[in-house]
Amino acid sequence: MAKTAQPAHGAVSRFSRLPSVSLLMEEALRAGSTFAPQALARAAQEAIAAERDAIARGDHPLEGEREQIVARLVGSILGLEQPRLGWGINATGVIVHTNLGRAQVSDDTAAAMVAAATGAIPLELDPVTNERGGRMSEISTFIRLLTGAEAALAVNNCAAALVLALSAIASGREVVVSRGEAVEIGGGFRVPDVMRQSGATLVEVGTTNRTYARDYEAASGEATAAWLKVHASNFRIVGFTHAPSLQELASIARPRGIALLEDLGSGAMLDTARFGLAPEPTLADSIAGGVDVAMISGDKLLGGPQAGILAGNADQIAHIARHPLARAVRADKTTLAGLAATLRHYARGEALEKIPVWRAISVEPVALRVRAEAIADRLAESGVAATSQSSTATIGGGSLPGESLASWSVALTTADPDALARRLRLGTPAVFGRIERDLVVLDLRTVMPESDGQLLQAIFGASR
Repeated sequence: MAKTAQPAHGAVSRFSRLPSVSLLMEEALRAGSTFAPQALARAAQEAIAAERDAIARGDHPLEGEREQIVARLVGSILGLEQPRLGWGINATGVIVHTNLGRAQVSDDTAAAMVAAATGAIPLELDPVTNERGGRMSEISTFIRLLTGAEAALAVNNCAAALVLALSAIASGREVVVSRGEAVEIGGGFRVPDVMRQSGATLVEVGTTNRTYARDYEAASGEATAAWLKVHASNFRIVGFTHAPSLQELASIARPRGIALLEDLGSGAMLDTARFGLAPEPTLADSIAGGVDVAMISGDKLLGGPQAGILAGNADQIAHIARHPLARAVRADKTTLAGLAATLRHYARGEALEKIPVWRAISVEPVALRVRAEAIADRLAESGVAATSQSSTATIGGGSLPGESLASWSVALTTADPDALARRLRLGTPAVFGRIERDLVVLDLRTVMPESDGQLLQAIFGASR
């Protein structure tokens, strides 16, 4: 029988320096821990176990004094007491940054979500009649006004919207998809896998780069429930390509009783071409094109909280809403309040002024340059090595792949850019930038002007 590996003598010596759980709890309380006894005890146990594992792996080659070890473990416990998801500044130049929570919402949207979370709201109650109902009425009304859809339904994200639509419309039947649209999006979410989960059978037609309406028609029969279009929101196929228009597909599908579905993803409600970007299909475009059900995200180019919206034919939306899965994936009260506030910006024609995503997209480079120069000058006056420079920002979030916007940044010169970037990330507020050519670059296209003062203070703090 093989012998269990034993820690080296140095590791045994290091183990002896580990504090007891009770001692670590005492030190944590002395340092200001607010955890209740049971939670503090378990946090202390986990901190000691993690340190023991690190020593066994040889991750701590240098000997440390007992006081240093205790201080490090106390620091890890106190770190648990600070909100991990605190407010920070996105200075990466990626407008819809998935790793940073995607879209920042407007002040009005945030206020609506707080109000919904902290007060009694008529979520499923009609205040006029005092009868049950109305959960989706506000969202559906705004989607009708803005897109021409007959009805709408909100769920917790766009992936759930697609699974729900397929489960309700096509379970046990076939769904025709162009081979070039049987794609994988973020997190390994694949259209073929979604089909299997929903109970539908995928029928691929055409080729990777060219698919025609006749391909959909030839592949359809008695078992066909729907044709699904998937917008290539996070990649491009260019060159020798062809895809049928929605109008062409709708004119063939409708007489045959086949539902035409489209997963648009990004949730664009405005014309992106006016900002020098490639045209991104909007929900209104999809509805006008004749789809029965279109699905969009709430937290990408729509600029609201994470959600998925299904919009289109009233009968189909009602059918989908009755499916048992609809309750499992439905949006909560704060999301619905936030979505309504975001959609209200569009209805008022104030999206460019109020919604951070569109503020970031629409701002002129000259305005960014003025801000970058002012911040760099202020830093330089205080002894921080900083300059302003032109840069390039991107949309991100699986929207408008390959598209970029001219921008301006503050570039920080330092002997150790990785260390400075880390101090910025761990500061208050946290600042997320990028490193280019040994410079820490903070792109102002993704920083709202009202946050410039906080950005300055964060840089001062990290540069000390």
